[in-house]
Amino acid sequence: MSDALVVIKNLSNTYRTRAYGVFGRELMQPVLDHITLEIGRGEIFGLVGESGCGKTSLGNSILGLIAYEGDIIIDGLRQNRRGRLSRSKALARKVQAVFQDPGAALNPAKTIRWLLEEPLRIHGIGTKQERIARVDAMLHRIGLDPGYKTRRVYELSGGQKQRVCIGCALMLEPQFIVADEAVSSLDVSVGAQILNLFQELHQSLGLGMLFISHNLQVVYYMCHRIGVMYKGQIVELGTAQGVYFHPAHPYTRILLDPACEPAGSDTPVQGPPWAGLYRQEGCGFVERCPRKRADCGKNAPGLVNIAPSGEAPHQVRCALFQDGIPMQGPSKSGRELAV
Repeated sequence: MSDALVVIKNLSNTYRTRAYGVFGRELMQPVLDHITLEIGRGEIFGLVGESGCGKTSLGNSILGLIAYEGDIIIDGLRQNRRGRLSRSKALARKVQAVFQDPGAALNPAKTIRWLLEEPLRIHGIGTKQERIARVDAMLHRIGLDPGYKTRRVYELSGGQKQRVCIGCALMLEPQFIVADEAVSSLDVSVGAQILNLFQELHQSLGLGMLFISHNLQVVYYMCHRIGVMYKGQIVELGTAQGVYFHPAHPYTRILLDPACEPAGSDTPVQGPPWAGLYRQEGCGFVERCPRKRADCGKNAPGLVNIAPSGEAPHQVRCALFQDGIPMQGPSKSGRELAV
């Protein structure tokens, strides 16, 4: 991508765990497996997959909240891979986050004005009067009345709390937002309002976003491109239209049509928990794949482009497409979006 804002190169991550509780031997459990990805300026990139596939770990790596191996470059600034206290103010003004549980993300002892003003105080931006004016402007932007300044978190509904979280993330005027399951804890109607707010902010501010969700329909509605993640790997990557209407990887088809799930494979991770989140060799999806071949458990496929010549890239990690065979016609016709 010629104008990439976020560049991820060969990103891997492991967690420390114990096979048999606190008395067991400490093991390293892999979570992300050599991910390479670029997200453009003003692009909304969707990341979808089951719980435990590594979506949140990827978002936390971009935010500098956890340690990792590889490189993350944000608007020309290289992220410190050690995580935690490595996050600089320069990067904080470029990338912010909106998390899943708005109630847990907000300090219940403080007023909404204090919460929205806090990023400005930390970065030494403006006088007290200027900060109050910016708080009022932000409340208007996120669809709340300036009178909400004096309220506390427990006085707000779930949707209002998430609007305040979005406002806190935008106070420093970042270029990029990591939205991790930002509507999954909300009612359907309230979640739709938050999705529309994200769309309005994207259009008015040119805001780029990593939108993480387990719902492919919501991701299709929100995003320009979609990456499908399974066991720490991107298994399919393409435009929202291409992935949603032309799903190539068997796992993507299962996400779109749960009735296709093979019998007896109702969990995202097979085998004992200390076996790791992805296989050491072969395709990680082979145990659940309804189209597996004899060599799928031996050879690990790479991402290959299967889009016809002249069209936007559509990459898939599957042995069925290792020869780069173009897709022929829509895989799913007549699909209706229900958000």
